Amino acid sequence: QVQLVESGGGLVQAGGSLRLSCAASGRTFSNYAMGWFRQAPGGKREFVAAIRWSGGSTYYADSVKGRFTISRDNAKNTVYLQMNSLKPEDTAVYYCAAKAFGSAQPMGVLRSPEYDYWGQGTQVTVSS
Repeated sequence: QVQLVESGGGLVQAGGSLRLSCAASGRTFSNYAMGWFRQAPGGKREFVAAIRWSGGSTYYADSVKGRFTISRDNAKNTVYLQMNSLKPEDTAVYYCAAKAFGSAQPMGVLRSPEYDYWGQGTQVTVSS
């Protein structure tokens, strides 16, 4: 049974940093991509960043490019989202997701929320 468990959320002041973790288990993810999405109250689920598990190619939403970094640790089967220079508009529940993803597929496909597995989410609140 696939499980994605997020951690690392919390309350931080604007300009601060947080690192989210997503521990993945239950299958081999070498042919998968991992994504981070977020959803603010009353809003739609929004793409944040994604990474190919094999090879490590990354892809970011324009709103977080230069501030957020996605990475993975193969040995720990964990994906991270390092968030710097946080803004109040980054406040949301952040979700980790996994999607079966072939090597020939363009990274842009990962913007869609059509992923195979989702975590429960972790709250990030940025105060002004």
